[in-house]
Amino acid sequence: MNAKKKDKEKKKDKDKKGKNKRMKKDDMLQRITSLFESSPSLPLNYKQVSKEIGVDSQVQKLQVSAMLEDLALGGYLKEVDRGRYCLNHIGTIAEGTFVRRSNGKNSFIPDGEGTPVFIAERNSAHAMDGDRVKVQLFARRKGAEPEGEVVEILESKERVFVGKLQVAKGFAFLITENKTLANDIFIPKDKLKGGKNGDKAVVRIMEWPDDAKNPLGEVIDVLGKAGSNNAEMHAILAEFGLPYKYPENVEKAANKIPDAIPQEEIAKREDFRDVLTFTIDPKDAKDFDDALSARQLDNGNWEVGVHIADVTHYVKPESLIDREAESRATSVYLVDRTIPMLPERLCNQICSLRPNEEKLCFSVIFELNANAEIVKSHICRTIIKSDRRFTYEEAQQVIETGEGDCKEAILALNQLAQKLREKRFKNGAINFDRYEVKFEIDKDGKPLSVYFKVSKEANKLIEEFMLLANRTVAEFVGCPPKGKSKKTFVYRIHELPDPEKMENFATFIRRFGYRFKTEGKKSEISKGINSLLDQVQGKPEENLIETVAIRAMQKAKYSTDNIGHYGLAFDYYTHFTSPIRRYPDMMVHRLLDRYMQGGRSVIKKKYEELCEHCSTMEQVAANAERASVKYKQVEFMSDKLGQIFDGVISGVTEWGLYVELNENKCEGLIPMRDLDDDYYEFDEKNYCLIGRRNKHQYRLGDPVTIRVAQANLERKQLDFQLV
Repeated sequence: MNAKKKDKEKKKDKDKKGKNKRMKKDDMLQRITSLFESSPSLPLNYKQVSKEIGVDSQVQKLQVSAMLEDLALGGYLKEVDRGRYCLNHIGTIAEGTFVRRSNGKNSFIPDGEGTPVFIAERNSAHAMDGDRVKVQLFARRKGAEPEGEVVEILESKERVFVGKLQVAKGFAFLITENKTLANDIFIPKDKLKGGKNGDKAVVRIMEWPDDAKNPLGEVIDVLGKAGSNNAEMHAILAEFGLPYKYPENVEKAANKIPDAIPQEEIAKREDFRDVLTFTIDPKDAKDFDDALSARQLDNGNWEVGVHIADVTHYVKPESLIDREAESRATSVYLVDRTIPMLPERLCNQICSLRPNEEKLCFSVIFELNANAEIVKSHICRTIIKSDRRFTYEEAQQVIETGEGDCKEAILALNQLAQKLREKRFKNGAINFDRYEVKFEIDKDGKPLSVYFKVSKEANKLIEEFMLLANRTVAEFVGCPPKGKSKKTFVYRIHELPDPEKMENFATFIRRFGYRFKTEGKKSEISKGINSLLDQVQGKPEENLIETVAIRAMQKAKYSTDNIGHYGLAFDYYTHFTSPIRRYPDMMVHRLLDRYMQGGRSVIKKKYEELCEHCSTMEQVAANAERASVKYKQVEFMSDKLGQIFDGVISGVTEWGLYVELNENKCEGLIPMRDLDDDYYEFDEKNYCLIGRRNKHQYRLGDPVTIRVAQANLERKQLDFQLV
């Protein structure tokens, strides 16, 4: 009896404790709003709400009732009948883009670049990243972020993901490191397409039922064993939606193109076959877009021909090859391979300006005096025969020693190029002369060493004449004779830097003791940037300040609306010199030919859409190229775990510090959790982390010593520890 009594008392005490445990007001409010947002149209009274959020004391039920009234007064809820409330859809329906994040912080970007709206996962309708959606906006609570609910998916992006297969007995999952998807993809066994456990695969989401935690998918391609070089490179391309195979029917169409040049075609062109002509390219190049011809005239001036592969002679508009090239828009250069825009027969054989072969070109011919001033120029179709193929290293040797093949022409062109360059900088061009990180790799794609590609005079020689040709072509169309109207054309444009970003940049460099003027004429600002870049040359902070300066700049893009090119200080600029690897150059060739024949202006809208597509694809290709470098860096460092290196802080974020190693420029992360000597807060404006207690700072550009802790190839991430 006593035992029973004791049990009863214990239970009483327990219940009492439970009832006395009051829910905090903020917690209660959070639970109430989450409840209404998860069932936006369901009317609830205070008793139902109390039960759902786990409130059972009368005092707290009355608090719930009061909160519901306050939320209704504030417009967040609406009273549908006496004492019953539901979420107040404020009647605003917006359309825009859904942004999915694996951390659950999904958002909606309304059309017209409006303020982002938070979309909780329960209100996402399983929309995917990039989907075009219709969203019902909720009434905004005081002090809270705007929120909404996806009511309709208007347009789905192709739901394709890349990852590693995890195969069980009757089913499989795709495990993905994609930053937009937190959930693994469930794959029924009959949808595996022969994929095995540990394979890298491309999977399409077929459906995502409302009540299912995981989307359902099917394998569309098996790339090979995870970790093998080929599979990983193809995975990078697939991840960015880039093709990793060339369509057979397009290859077949290219194989039908005759490589013989008819006599009647030669007769239409200016003949440069007997003029000294050569190419200068990287040692591993297979496609030669451009060649230079050079001869000294009787008056002492030099005639310089910039000869560009006449791709559009062979690739006709709307043909199979043209449509494929338009879709790709650019060749993609990964660490160990090139994914060409055109079929191999065209880019490496027929169109490539190979030595001792007659080739058709679209050319700009200049007469330049000793001061590199253009005496005259003209644009024409030509036939050439390259006498020599130089690598950059071979041409550089001729420049440095004054000896070797074609020495007279190369030395003269180099002098002219230097004068062109000098003039360009005098006019306000910005001198971002950065090195590139390159890998020496073995036949299996394994990185053996890292080296830095530095731009020398031979590189700059080619660069200057390509810039000159591009500018001349843009001026030819963009500056018509008096009385002639401007025609639609494809320009390469670069906007002025954002003033706010420039101010932040000026603030940042002050800590290194540098000053920078952010106001004045655009040429003054660019000269100030050049002066700064000269000052930091050879200093430990050089790379860092260059990186931050580039971030402060706008990105160059293609457009039919010419605003000039700020970085190059050109009023008119286009891309004409690389039609083998860039579709905009093919567009420029066609438009140029049309207008030289006296043709009418083309429809602007169509070309502006093509410009936008090409600009987008250029960025996608650049991201894929960076991802391949990242992968090779992690692979290169994977046998160096535990080793110690010096580096500089190259990035500061709320999740940790990025460090770039001095020796090989590989970059890794020191996670915030490993900075355990204090609680660090992220100061975005000053690019630093500040310790709450000791006020210690980790700033962008600070030298640090690290130990290599982890190399995760799946995530393409190196983890470092501070030493």
